[in-house]
Amino acid sequence: MEMPEGRVRMANLPGDTVPVVTVLQGPRDVELKRDLVKKITEAFVDAYNCPAEAVQVWIQEVPTDSWGTAGKLTADAAK
Repeated sequence: MEMPEGRVRMANLPGDTVPVVTVLQGPRDVELKRDLVKKITEAFVDAYNCPAEAVQVWIQEVPTDSWGTAGKLTADAAK
């Protein structure tokens, strides 16, 4: 069965499922994000035997004044 242009069929995954990874984190340097995307992609390529082009990594950054831990804003923890 031929796949439509732009779609990739992957071994070991049902149908034409594409891995999408969402990372929710505080602000990070762009170099750290590049490295994270590379390593997450490599992990999915190894685990699912899929092409790197099929793996999507979405990074959502939340400012430190918009999330908290242990009852305190993360922005306040640095003080």
